[in-house]
Amino acid sequence: MSPDLDLTALPTGRKALRKFLDVDGRVFEAAAAWHWPGAERVLPRLSRSANHGVLWFATAAAMAAIRTPRARRAAVRGLASLSVASLTINTIGKRSVRRARPVLDPVPLVRQLKRQPITTSFPSGHAASAAAFATGVALESPSWGAVVAPVAFSVAASRVYTGVHFPSDVLAGAALGVGAAFLVRRLVPTRAQIRRPARPRAQAPALPEGEGLVVVANRASGTADRVRALHAALPMAETVECAPEEVRDELEKAAARARVLGVCGGDGTVNAAAEVALRHGLPLAVLPGGTLNHFAYDLHVEDERDLARAIRHGEAVRVDAGRFVTSDGEGLFLNTLSLGVYPELVRERERWSHRIGGWPAGLLGTLKVLRADQHPLEVELGGERRPLWLLFVGNGVYHRMGLAPGRRTDLADGLLDVRVVHGSRRPALRLLAAAVAGPLTRSPAHAAVQVNRLRLKGIAPGTPLAYDGEVVPVSGGEVTVENLPEALTVYRPLEPTI
Repeated sequence: MSPDLDLTALPTGRKALRKFLDVDGRVFEAAAAWHWPGAERVLPRLSRSANHGVLWFATAAAMAAIRTPRARRAAVRGLASLSVASLTINTIGKRSVRRARPVLDPVPLVRQLKRQPITTSFPSGHAASAAAFATGVALESPSWGAVVAPVAFSVAASRVYTGVHFPSDVLAGAALGVGAAFLVRRLVPTRAQIRRPARPRAQAPALPEGEGLVVVANRASGTADRVRALHAALPMAETVECAPEEVRDELEKAAARARVLGVCGGDGTVNAAAEVALRHGLPLAVLPGGTLNHFAYDLHVEDERDLARAIRHGEAVRVDAGRFVTSDGEGLFLNTLSLGVYPELVRERERWSHRIGGWPAGLLGTLKVLRADQHPLEVELGGERRPLWLLFVGNGVYHRMGLAPGRRTDLADGLLDVRVVHGSRRPALRLLAAAVAGPLTRSPAHAAVQVNRLRLKGIAPGTPLAYDGEVVPVSGGEVTVENLPEALTVYRPLEPTI
């Protein structure tokens, strides 16, 4: 921009724009002349790595590999925000303001990119993607946001440093990226935004150093690191690591000397601990250590930090439990109980999980079960004999959208969430239709109802029954399922942990 440009003949709005562009150009030239210590080797490479969002997809993959729910949610939210920002830039932003790229004469050759972009300059797509990803991550997890933010800032700065954008291009792109992240949050609230129902708060001991807490950990779940981290946070807690076949005995021993019974493992291990805690009248502390960890995550206990905080302050609630009674005895479930094809799926998953991992084993089990030549389960339900492919009973109402996995927002609603997929010649199509339709659909193929007690009759001997990831055969006859309202006291942080 020429410093002696005559602005007197221009309208006021045009004058302001011209002045702004003049200042923008001068700032660009000042940035080109300024020596950036140590930036010559870093910023051009960082700028190239962010082409087409490659840097952010790689960052999201690394976060997801941490295998904590908070990191995975932050990664997904960051990518969703990036996608919205990129779509806006490419469909509206670049076409609305056709601004030429800066002249590279003031920029030292060592800074310049080997391949210059050919699109218009305003706004900066790289800055928008960086800001969108970093803001999206931070909205879900401020701690991860603090890790990503310096990288995002450096990417945005690199666009001015390498001479491909004016400063205002970068600022506008960054503002658009931040707006995209907040738009995504408005459409899909973060975990901290989700309104938690007023659950019954329970009286539980506050253990600032963990004295009186005995944690039994299932060694087969690979829980050693989490148990050590919990012990570091609560140094006076006692921890016992044992093999799967020793878990029940160790839980009984721990219950005899503990003020609080703790458990670390998958849903099956947690189920065993809940049964012992309920029988001994002890509060339960759950540290997730398995593949799915449905109960712990629905409690908003995702790692040792969440649990340690709740134990230190005595933060606990009462939750429902489900009970089933057969001619063989009775059992407890905290998550789900099912008959039909799902128990077979659990068996296949357990068969392969130690070889290929939990999620791949679950997918493989689903494919094998749906391809198998089998007959629907015959059950007398509501006084009528019915063929069923699946009968699912949830301890509390599960909420889901489409094929996404279900979650519960209230673990003390006093309800059993019953879903049925009726029998037919094509189980795969009916199961898929039920999954897509959602939890409250009624149709000839599938139905849902919420009750507090359920009685099933006419079950054939040897029918497998799955509960909380465990499978047992039913000797036949009748199965009664009921909700036990507010039966169990469990620790959980009463406010979201960021």
